[in-house]
Amino acid sequence: MAVTRTFSIIKPDATRRNLTGAITKMLEEAGLRVVASKRIQMTKEQAEGFYAVHAERPFFGDLVSFMISGPVVVQVLEGEDAVKANRDVMGATNPADAAEGTIRKTFAESIEANSAHGSDSDENAAIEIAYFFKPEEIVG
Repeated sequence: MAVTRTFSIIKPDATRRNLTGAITKMLEEAGLRVVASKRIQMTKEQAEGFYAVHAERPFFGDLVSFMISGPVVVQVLEGEDAVKANRDVMGATNPADAAEGTIRKTFAESIEANSAHGSDSDENAAIEIAYFFKPEEIVG
């Protein structure tokens, strides 16, 4: 396996409950290294652009509203097969279906407020990383 990068967001439900460190610790214990991180308040325009793929879906408005409801932590993670490693430690989108010991099983409040986002492919990871980070902000 090759060392790759992926993108992660610690969502507003988790930052509100001061879980940034606990979630980052789980990511690091899963073999991922944080090579860029920043806490931001996403604008409506940023959220709409980031989730544009879901624009026609009925939940789009609620998703955007949730993602701008409080600060988020955007991160670039690096590790062996980083996309898969991150998705494994995050767990299923619906916390009720997530495996014990995953971020979503441990911390999510609901399917919507599920504490973390992670890229679903290497291609999307590159797009999502570039959406929030300049190359010089990624140091590792």
